[in-house]
Amino acid sequence: MKPAIRRSFKDISLNPWQYLVLSFVGLIAFGAVLLKLPFVSHTNGLSNIDALFTSTSAVCVTGLTTVNTSGFNLWGQLSILLLIQMGAIGIMTLTTSFLLALKGNVSLKHRLSFSQLQENYDLNDATGVLKNILKITFIIEFIGMLLLSIGFYMQGLSIGNAIYQGFFHSISAFCNAGFSTYDQSLTGTNALIKLTVSALIILGGLGYFVIYELQSYYKQKRKYSLHTKIVLRVSFLLIVAGTLLIYLFEKGQTGWVDSLFQSVTTRTAGFNTVDLNALSNATIFLMLLLMFIGASPGSTGGGIKTTNFFIMVYAIVSVLKGRRNFVIWHRKISSNYILKAFGTAISYFLILSIGILLLLQEPDLSFKASIFEAVSAMGTVGLTLGITPQLSVLGKWVVIALMFIGRLGPASFAMATLQKHKEVKIKYPDAEIY
Repeated sequence: MKPAIRRSFKDISLNPWQYLVLSFVGLIAFGAVLLKLPFVSHTNGLSNIDALFTSTSAVCVTGLTTVNTSGFNLWGQLSILLLIQMGAIGIMTLTTSFLLALKGNVSLKHRLSFSQLQENYDLNDATGVLKNILKITFIIEFIGMLLLSIGFYMQGLSIGNAIYQGFFHSISAFCNAGFSTYDQSLTGTNALIKLTVSALIILGGLGYFVIYELQSYYKQKRKYSLHTKIVLRVSFLLIVAGTLLIYLFEKGQTGWVDSLFQSVTTRTAGFNTVDLNALSNATIFLMLLLMFIGASPGSTGGGIKTTNFFIMVYAIVSVLKGRRNFVIWHRKISSNYILKAFGTAISYFLILSIGILLLLQEPDLSFKASIFEAVSAMGTVGLTLGITPQLSVLGKWVVIALMFIGRLGPASFAMATLQKHKEVKIKYPDAEIY
């Protein structure tokens, strides 16, 4: 290679936003190729578009599938689990963690990129957080595997099969992926399985930094940050409100455990314990709202995020009360955060609307099913009213795009707004718009 060309490649520098997007594109492509290798097989065969769809769904921890996961052989299911785990932890985290294992430390460039990606911790905490992310992930998944293995054994499975099912569903649940080796998901399973999966979904949806702070609180008695306070309160209210409303809307036909499970899983996990097509329209609409809100920043889930939802609601209430400053728990919320929250939500809604319009071009899909599918894909939820296998090639591409944008969109938008901009020093007169 000529020196001039070598220097041009050397000068290429990616910012965290570009690195995140390209890393996920690379992992999705890797997953599609992996699922087409000879040692991976599916009972009904696997086309190239279905391999790409499954890889995107796994990496974006969505759970929508055009082919049933139970049809994959062992190597195919393990390949999906690998993609789920890598996608959930995040390419940047995983790459830096490999550097930690190989070198024992992290370069300043990678520490800076990681700190920018995660937003919530300063530069000095980045290395420690990286180690804790992997430790917390594997500890929670291991405990979940033990409890789920007991639950599946109580279902009548052999010890070996129960352990495998516990292993698969623990990773899928904590990563909020929603993939299941059962075609009916978790319908008909016992309360231990449902409650354990619910707990794993909640922990995965809180975000690594909230779990890290909870851990630090008990070890060092450190105070919770405003971020953690908001996440815990909003998550609790959404879970409780969702459970009560689903139970009421279904007039008690869905039990309390199933109502709780559906309230939890709707916010980006994708498992189901009831037939979604049998639910009332009110429940379906409630699920659409919960899917749109999603999980919390830095988590394995999607949606516009609980913090964005809180900031928007609080800002609207403050404006209606005539307040000029937005103060919560003796902390002022900057107007930049408010604009970012509304900008993310509006961008999310506009892209989602385009996706819905494109899916409505499918002749055999109903209006309700198309909207539900689009919101589920964009929120990286994975719930469906059963239309995913019926999608045409165009429909599959639309859902692939929605899953990818839904997984990276809010984070990419946030990082794009973090880029340094020149301050405009010219001051214009205020205008009034009625």
